[in-house]
Amino acid sequence: MKAPAKPKKADASKTGAGLRISYQGEPGANSHLACNEVFPEAEAVACATFEDALAAVKSGDAQFAMIPIENSVAGRVADIHHLLPTSGLFIVGEHFLRVRHQLMALPGASLKSVKKALSHTQALGQCRNTLRKLGLTPVPEADTAGSARIVSEAGDKSLAAIASSLAAKIYGLEILKPDIEDEKHNTTRFVILSPKQADANVGSGPTVTTFIFRVRNIPAALYKALGGFATNGINMTKLESYQLDGRFVATMFYSDIDGHPDDPAVRRALDELDYFCSELKILGTYPASSYRAEANKAGDAP
Repeated sequence: MKAPAKPKKADASKTGAGLRISYQGEPGANSHLACNEVFPEAEAVACATFEDALAAVKSGDAQFAMIPIENSVAGRVADIHHLLPTSGLFIVGEHFLRVRHQLMALPGASLKSVKKALSHTQALGQCRNTLRKLGLTPVPEADTAGSARIVSEAGDKSLAAIASSLAAKIYGLEILKPDIEDEKHNTTRFVILSPKQADANVGSGPTVTTFIFRVRNIPAALYKALGGFATNGINMTKLESYQLDGRFVATMFYSDIDGHPDDPAVRRALDELDYFCSELKILGTYPASSYRAEANKAGDAP
């Protein structure tokens, strides 16, 4: 898969080996892989939580954060929609990672010797059919790469882990069965966050604009607010809602659209949206990953 076009001020080739990218998870996690694909010369910095990964950028310990936002099988990543608006960071790029789950164990182990498979709950669910066929008992753990580390440290050939090929390399494990995910379209979308706003230039190519909004408490406000995108021919690729502060009367919406706010049609749509909103905040305008066009083309194929 090709790496996405680098956003302004986020070109790894121009920043050298001193660039640091924070991510959530242990070394070898899929987020670590995403960092390597987009910024191969940079140092990937493992963080225990999403909050820690964002804080590393905010404090200057890292220049960017690589954060998963949604998966084609599991849906949106929990908590991210709540964390991004208050992080003080800007989305400057995106990357789509094809998730490949590897079944790994200690050197000398085999499919006959392993009895249990350790991994994150989502990874176990995404390999459910394969695990059933192999007769392996799933064991939930906090992290895919962390599961590989546990198997490596346990010294038990009856244990296997489901993690990335990078995790197998880091923790000295052998891959017993590659690519065991049930759905081959399993893909995670990441956003690249920066402490500095670095919007793509208008007219520089396909762009994505991400924003959050809350409509005013009037009848049909959401319907009216979104009407401007339809009348101006703007494609909205994502619209999700989430509750604020545990209240069921205050709903925030998270959205992605194709286009740039400086495009006249997009500006008209956003102005109409703003009229019906009590809050509207643009989180970033950035180059659309080439994966989008490739996926759309594949979807149109007979």
